[in-house]
Amino acid sequence: MMVTIGVYMRRGQRMMRRWAANPKIHALVQGGGCFLSGFLGSAASLGHWMQPIALGLICAQTGWPAVLVAIGSALGYLFFWGSFGPIGVVWSALGLAVALLLQGKRFTLNAPLLMSAICTCIVAVTGLVFQYYRSGGPPVPIYLLQLGMAAGSAAVFSYAAERRDPVVDWLVYGLAVLCLAQVAPVPYLSFGYIAAGALAVTGAFPAAALAGLALDLSQITATPMTAVLCLAYLVRLVPHKHSVLKYFAPGMLYLAVMGICGTWDFTPLPGLILGSAAALLLPRQTGLPQRRGETGAAQVHLELASAVLHQMETMVLDTEEVPIDEQALIIRAADRACGSCPCRKGCKEQPAQLSPAILHKPLGNGGDLPGGCRKPGRLLMEMRRSQEQLRAIRADRDRQSEYRMAVGQQYRFLSDYLQDLSDSLAQRNDTPKPRFQPQVASRSSGKQRQNGDQCLWFSGVGCRYYVLLCDGMGTGAEAARASQQVASMLRRLLAAGYPASYALRSINSLCALQGRAGAVTLDLVELMLDTGKATVYKWGAAPSYVLSRGEIVRIGTATPPPGLSVTDGRETVEKLSLRRGETLVLLSDGAGGEDSLRGVWLDAGTTVGELAAEILQSSLLVQTDDATVAVIRLSPSTASP
Repeated sequence: MMVTIGVYMRRGQRMMRRWAANPKIHALVQGGGCFLSGFLGSAASLGHWMQPIALGLICAQTGWPAVLVAIGSALGYLFFWGSFGPIGVVWSALGLAVALLLQGKRFTLNAPLLMSAICTCIVAVTGLVFQYYRSGGPPVPIYLLQLGMAAGSAAVFSYAAERRDPVVDWLVYGLAVLCLAQVAPVPYLSFGYIAAGALAVTGAFPAAALAGLALDLSQITATPMTAVLCLAYLVRLVPHKHSVLKYFAPGMLYLAVMGICGTWDFTPLPGLILGSAAALLLPRQTGLPQRRGETGAAQVHLELASAVLHQMETMVLDTEEVPIDEQALIIRAADRACGSCPCRKGCKEQPAQLSPAILHKPLGNGGDLPGGCRKPGRLLMEMRRSQEQLRAIRADRDRQSEYRMAVGQQYRFLSDYLQDLSDSLAQRNDTPKPRFQPQVASRSSGKQRQNGDQCLWFSGVGCRYYVLLCDGMGTGAEAARASQQVASMLRRLLAAGYPASYALRSINSLCALQGRAGAVTLDLVELMLDTGKATVYKWGAAPSYVLSRGEIVRIGTATPPPGLSVTDGRETVEKLSLRRGETLVLLSDGAGGEDSLRGVWLDAGTTVGELAAEILQSSLLVQTDDATVAVIRLSPSTASP
């Protein structure tokens, strides 16, 4: 049988899909990207002096990405800058220390320019130290330019890591072209020209203009590249029959501008042509964000509301507690003990002057009381009563503190939610299309007439789809009422676009404040129908299982249920992929666990409903509680390309 080219292409596509769904490949690509970005970022040059753009990139990262960026930048400084490379190595080392120690801390979030200031200090101090111990440092204008570049790059990369914004994206593109302009593996082929050619064809006008400015500042050609790339963008606005002509615009306009200026330098031409050709594979991004009119006003109002809620959170959490007057408790105990004592007139002891430390130790038989007291039993009883009052006051203070934490937590969640909603308004036209459709089935069996397990599945915002299994502790009407209330509230939050982690912690705070600790357990699956990825959130729920190619993989471990504490408890998160036909099984406490899955024969043609029924039937042999089985699977969408 002859194998056609189409067969090989389909095999290659399937192999690429498997690689794309492999989390190890994802981690490897991400690590390689971090290392490469640090290596290329160290090549940035202005006035033929190196710039600390890689330092700003390091300080915008945290964890192992920061380590990989720092290693790449240190090697890059040594590779590109020779004898001046050690300065860059010091920048990378100090930036890594700052990123690992400070990035992600609460005070850095409240001071967004802190990392920029630290980067500026690093460049300033290292520049002075190297200038003192070594001669031939950069001139004063270049030194000041390095300080500004350190502060600006740290601010841009930090903001870009938090949220998507078109203006910040344009600045990142400009910095990337500035770094790539100095990287030319072979003569007549600079990576900066390739990136600039692609931006001129597919990017927005500010991105093309900033790319040209970056090439001009790099001083790698005398031809004004800003004019070339701006004209190349304007060519796209001219109506013509053959839209492919715009891909030749950067090269042709460069020849025209070069002839007008009389600077005969053909070095940029191959890179511009190659970048224009590569732009055929890139999505077109020509439109500016619509931030005016009603959309812009809505964004402003949402951002103002977010800022107000953030301020209210700060005010609630910073409320100072009035200290407990422990001496007043001792005085009151002494008055009650000595006020009716017949020996009070001749008593030389003063119990009211006892140290408050006596309230914090066990009194036993009264050995810590004044030795000259003639009625120690009366005073001992009143001191023990004061100790009980102190414990009650402290318990009430702890409860009030927990209330404040819960209220502040909700203010923070709402503030972040409104800010994310404001940011998403500008990208409302960029909604991804679902490539998968969910297949969900649930089967339940209750010990009593009312089942304490609730299983819901529903659509969220965008391509999100949720499956929720809420297990009410115990059986009967009380367990069913608790699980129904929690599941209904959680569904409303998620359907409104509330992030899953915020919604779960809100439910935890609600259970804690109502004194319903351990009333329910939560099993939530968030499906991304555009990528096929799934996130499993568990809070006190039984482990779940992934069935793939005849293997059973356990997901999650046993944790305390929600409602025990506002701050200490937290959900567990597991990420996995269901795009290759894997089956995810959620089980309540009474469904038997892994033993129920061992006796089930998983056929390729078994539907999710049949599989859920078989697993439930297997678990009923040892049923001691309400049992619910939910089976989840993704299939390619008929509407996907």
